[in-house]
Amino acid sequence: MVAFFIYLLIKNINDINFYEEVFMYKKVSTSLNFVEREKEIEKFWEENKIFEKSLELRKGDKTYTFYDGPPTANGKPHIGHVLTRVIKDMVPRYRTMKGYDVPRKAGWDTHGLPVELEVEKLLGINGKEQIETYGLQPFIEECKKSVWKYKGMWEDFSKTVGFWADMENPYVTYDNNFIESEWWALKKIWEKGLLYKGFKIVPYCPRCGTPLSSHEVAQGYKDVKEKSAIVRFKVKDEDAYILAWTTTPWTLPSNVALCVNPKETYVKVKHGEYTYYMAEALVETVLKENFEILERFTGKELEYKEYEPLFRFVNPDKKCWYVTCDTYVTLTDGTGVVHIAPAFGEDDANVGRIYDLPFVQLVDAKGEMTKETDWAGVFCKKADKQILIDLDKKGLLFDAPNYEHSYPHCWRCDTPLIYYARESWFIKMTAVKEDLIKNNNKINWIPKSIGKGRFGDWLENVQDWGISRDRYWGTPLNVWECECGHRHAIGSIAELKEMSPNCPENIELHRPYIDAVTITCPHCGKQMTRVKEVIDCWFDSGSMPFAQHHYPFENEDLFKKQFPADFISEAVDQTRGWFYSLLAVSTLIFNEAPYKNVIVLGHVQDENGQKMSKSKGNAVDPFDALATYGADAIRWYFYINSAPWLPNRFHGKAVLEGQRKFMSTLWNTYAFYVLYAEIDQFDPTKYTLDKEKMTVMDKWLMSKLNTVVKGVDENLSDYKLLEAARLLQDFVDELSNWYVRRSRERFWVTDMTEDKITAYMTLYTALITIAKTAAPMIPFMTEEIYQNLVRSVDKNAPESIHLCDFPVVDETAIDRDLEADMDEVLQVVTLGRAARNAANIKNRQPVANIYVKAGHEVGELYQNIIKEELNIKEIHFVEDTSQFTSYTFKPQLKTLGQRYGKKVNEIRTLLAEIDGSKAKKQLDETGVLSLTLSDGEVANLAVEDLLIESGQTEGYMPLEDRGIVVVLDTKLTPELIEEGFVREIISKIQSMRKEADFNVTDHIVLYEEGNDKLKEIIERNAAVIKNDTLTDEFVFGTTEGFAQEFNVNGEKVKLGVKVK
Repeated sequence: MVAFFIYLLIKNINDINFYEEVFMYKKVSTSLNFVEREKEIEKFWEENKIFEKSLELRKGDKTYTFYDGPPTANGKPHIGHVLTRVIKDMVPRYRTMKGYDVPRKAGWDTHGLPVELEVEKLLGINGKEQIETYGLQPFIEECKKSVWKYKGMWEDFSKTVGFWADMENPYVTYDNNFIESEWWALKKIWEKGLLYKGFKIVPYCPRCGTPLSSHEVAQGYKDVKEKSAIVRFKVKDEDAYILAWTTTPWTLPSNVALCVNPKETYVKVKHGEYTYYMAEALVETVLKENFEILERFTGKELEYKEYEPLFRFVNPDKKCWYVTCDTYVTLTDGTGVVHIAPAFGEDDANVGRIYDLPFVQLVDAKGEMTKETDWAGVFCKKADKQILIDLDKKGLLFDAPNYEHSYPHCWRCDTPLIYYARESWFIKMTAVKEDLIKNNNKINWIPKSIGKGRFGDWLENVQDWGISRDRYWGTPLNVWECECGHRHAIGSIAELKEMSPNCPENIELHRPYIDAVTITCPHCGKQMTRVKEVIDCWFDSGSMPFAQHHYPFENEDLFKKQFPADFISEAVDQTRGWFYSLLAVSTLIFNEAPYKNVIVLGHVQDENGQKMSKSKGNAVDPFDALATYGADAIRWYFYINSAPWLPNRFHGKAVLEGQRKFMSTLWNTYAFYVLYAEIDQFDPTKYTLDKEKMTVMDKWLMSKLNTVVKGVDENLSDYKLLEAARLLQDFVDELSNWYVRRSRERFWVTDMTEDKITAYMTLYTALITIAKTAAPMIPFMTEEIYQNLVRSVDKNAPESIHLCDFPVVDETAIDRDLEADMDEVLQVVTLGRAARNAANIKNRQPVANIYVKAGHEVGELYQNIIKEELNIKEIHFVEDTSQFTSYTFKPQLKTLGQRYGKKVNEIRTLLAEIDGSKAKKQLDETGVLSLTLSDGEVANLAVEDLLIESGQTEGYMPLEDRGIVVVLDTKLTPELIEEGFVREIISKIQSMRKEADFNVTDHIVLYEEGNDKLKEIIERNAAVIKNDTLTDEFVFGTTEGFAQEFNVNGEKVKLGVKVK
């Protein structure tokens, strides 16, 4: 560092007005808190409309389409939205820099139950009855207001994250044009005969009063512990009972039959005072002990056996209360007999249709037990306990075991769902199953396992889409019905006006306005009324590819240009949400895959891998996190932490570690350049990088730079984000900790030599190129670097780094051999330092030898770098390092015991006596170690026959990694030890000079007190110490001036320094 201070001194003397000059570069703050700087960059982008200019710049170029999955604006952003936004921002930025026109239209998901629930809370009402009492029209108007509650928060959030999207002209799902496009699509589905009304068992939310689609159900499962019931059903005219099991006791009042598997074996079994019928395979599990099997039957033989009803709340008009058969009954749980209530389960309903069982539904649409029961008005799930108590009193409850299982809850209001028979509207997705699978196979899923597994399995078992909702705030189902039985689907506002005698000119396509519009029946001439349902809001989001453009009513060319999307990305739960609804609607309408590439994102968890939730107190506020760490740091964490589809454990330490490794290193390297370039007023626009004048380090850096740019480009184009991030991080580490560290003295030379110019231009080129390469990932910091390094010296350069092209690879600069040699040097140095640490030898202590076994021997220049870095006198490349490692061998008794019996003891003795290193070499070369036994037999021992232990040979420290072995000679001669002392003494003197605030040119007197050994070392090495520390005189036995006590390699001493 002395050379650097002298350089500064001379520079100031030569240029007395140095500090009065106009600064070429803005001073770089040493603070690594980037938040305030990011706000300045955000302001710069906004004031100069950089995003808008980036769109304008690429107009007319090849389109790369990105679809933004619409968030709901009446909910706040959470930390998971940071992840989705940084991925959805980075890929379009990269494609824009690659020369594509990347439209980024934002969107808002504005319909559905979340909005209604929010408005209910706001108005202090609860449920459908109170909504209708309040008034549908004012309720709908409140919904319109509510959807924009957090719009400003979302926009601020997006700006802070650096998420660029057109939020001035978003698509809005409640807009009339959007709904009209949906009506067009629904009419297409209607005309194909795929939209139908059916009476089915549907997953139903009694709180919301509406059925849910299968993909909505999939999002709301929770693990619950509930009481199941094993119930005694009294056999008619026989002193016996059928034992049946159910996990839903609340359905027992609606029981009409029992069901067994016709192919399984059932028994009549005596247990205490009772006789039961049940599956033989489950007798021991249920009855435990003290039972006697009386008879055996097949399930089929029990068919039509009658029993007495548990309850007589109703008297069905069809035959019931008998045993039925179906193969869906399994013997994995329960008794092998299940109870049948066709109103509350798909399997039950199927059995009911086969046997023409009566339909008994003693639960109403609110999920409450009906007035016919003894528990009228009680929510069905809460009635479980009372029903079990009633059965127990009657002696009909055998057991009520706890049952832990995954049960569906409403994903909107968290109410347990019930499976409930009702009329609903469905889209016949089963009819297009093969097309769904075919289109899915065209999509590049990242990772592929989700496309083939989770999503692919979902499509293999696709169910018809329950599209209707008995609610208010949503896209109205566009079907009108006539009392004559005719139904008609309206496909446009124009068609509606054409067929209606009372449609307002400016009709709003929402309830209650659309409910008042009638159309004339083309069959009987009477007025047709619209069905009351609205549609699943997932159909809204699934229609966004065309509805955002009001296709097919306008923008036909624009839609075709932007369909299908090149890229989408959302969290993994959207496999049964938006990913599915997009594919479903697109397949139904266009029979095409709606997106080509999809990155599936894992969930963001807390530090311990737990799901974040407010109730647990482990949720991270995204605004707090962004204000603490900054957007770039969080963005970088999500890129570098793991593959995007894996869960991310988000916590401050991990974010700061990522920031330290990459961002801080890049920032400090940039600051290093600015510091010296400002001192020298170095203008890179006045020079070019001359390859003829480049050192090996320069050529290596340029080669590595172009290799990395090429790798990042290839990985990003293939959506391999983690791999791209790792390449950038590794390069910046080597740029700072290898190139700059080994080249810094070139920047300290006083004159502007050709070598200094080359060093400047090499570092400048690397910084600018890597900033552009990293710009899609860390847009704020790279903009700051670009403005200070490029725009400060070249006003004609593009206004922003985000208006630049992605760097073009210079293939001629790539030298694979040079990179391989330097990689080997780096690996040897890394291993050498680790060996020093393992041997507890300080870096300032010279070592005599290092032995290296590698793929090839690097040249003298590289060997000198290794010697300098590791403070080694000599380096030796060897083909065999076994001599530095000791090996001991023992017999593996599992294999040798069977083959050699008692001879194993002799083998053990021979193994203990052999030369371990030679034996290991023989084993490595031939795969066999041969031993001659006393009887002349040759024992050929393979690796699996031996227990091999390795240890280091005394005086050497071997380490191995990725095929390279380094052996450090740890033997220290008196001469080496003394040289180590000298280096430590010089280091202590230098640090004292700095702490004492001496001028770099001051000559000093050195004082030493209290250690004769160090006194002698100083005297013997006086010339070296004087030269390196500007010491003119030594004084022993006392101290003056600035003095400190030290422990120098175990020797205590007091040193003092004073300006002479």
